[in-house]
Amino acid sequence: MPKNKGKGGKNRRRGKNDNEGEKRELLYKEEDQEYAQVLRMLGNGRLEAHCFDGVKRLCHIRGKMRKRVWINSGDIILVSLRDYQDSKADVIAKYTPDEARSLKAHGELPETAKINETDIFDDDGQNGVEFLDDESDEEAQEEMNNARRLDIEDI
Repeated sequence: MPKNKGKGGKNRRRGKNDNEGEKRELLYKEEDQEYAQVLRMLGNGRLEAHCFDGVKRLCHIRGKMRKRVWINSGDIILVSLRDYQDSKADVIAKYTPDEARSLKAHGELPETAKINETDIFDDDGQNGVEFLDDESDEEAQEEMNNARRLDIEDI
């Protein structure tokens, strides 16, 4: 039998791609490019994004980014606009939250852009849960108890 000289399988390779500490150069938009925020993922390498020029576009994740750069809803991305289709675009780059904040500070992104936020709270700080008074709860409970008390004579 031959000796097993390998280094392991794909679980070993999985840990080699760690580049969290590296800073990369910030990409600014050029002609025929636009910043966008991901609205929802559609699957098959496609997503729906709201470009900051006010148009909602169907975007395609390019092959170099597929299965390497994971994009989620709410992320800020750079898309390349198509000359022949205004409603479609191609994803060029994904910005980390730190990069998106620096873009916003440089004035590239509008002030209304929400970076790394989830809309779980309303404008007044409520999260959609409404609490009632104890008195109204007791009254509702009493009404339910009265409705449950049925005699044979009532039927």
